[in-house]
Amino acid sequence: MPVAQASAPSFETVWALVKEVAENLKETDRIIKESQQETDRVIKESQQEVAKRQEETDRQIEKTSRKIEILTDQMGGLHNKFGEIAEHLVGPGIVERFNNLGYHFDGIAGRGFKILDGQGNIKAEMDILLENGDYILAVEVKADVRKNDIEHHVKRLEIFRDYRNKHNDIRKIRGAIAGAIFDPNIKEMALENGFYVLEQSGDTMKMDIPEGFNPKEW
Repeated sequence: MPVAQASAPSFETVWALVKEVAENLKETDRIIKESQQETDRVIKESQQEVAKRQEETDRQIEKTSRKIEILTDQMGGLHNKFGEIAEHLVGPGIVERFNNLGYHFDGIAGRGFKILDGQGNIKAEMDILLENGDYILAVEVKADVRKNDIEHHVKRLEIFRDYRNKHNDIRKIRGAIAGAIFDPNIKEMALENGFYVLEQSGDTMKMDIPEGFNPKEW
């Protein structure tokens, strides 16, 4: 029997389909555009928020930096004032104390002696120096003596030894640490490193030398 032929779609049908596709595409474009606008808005707001937070962070950093600068200046001033106080505590009688050990120092040879590098930076600084024809004794003064203070004084005297060698000064160098507060273990560490130890006693400083103590020479 003959095959029935499918009738071709009418113009109206095709046009309706094209119109529907076009409208769908238009709606899709609208959705994409709105989504992109929303995405851009979120990104912009995020960037603004990040910028705002960064600005606030920068303000906090600047504020903190100013506080640190102020505290540094204040601490520097306190350090200088303590140095002056310490010299008044340690200075009186210190020459006599060491002369009783046979040193024969004429007086305090220097306060705040600095060794500079080629760029003018401080490599080492001595609070108090006592000198005679045979010895130089460098005294480091601290409020509360810590382990690193002893380690730093060892390095300080090594630098001082090198400095004196370059100036053809062959005198022996010895060290001492004076402190208002001395933990027994820290005191023992100072003695083991060959330093004389001066401790606050009332309004002055006392120096006890244990039996068998041998001062180190640099």
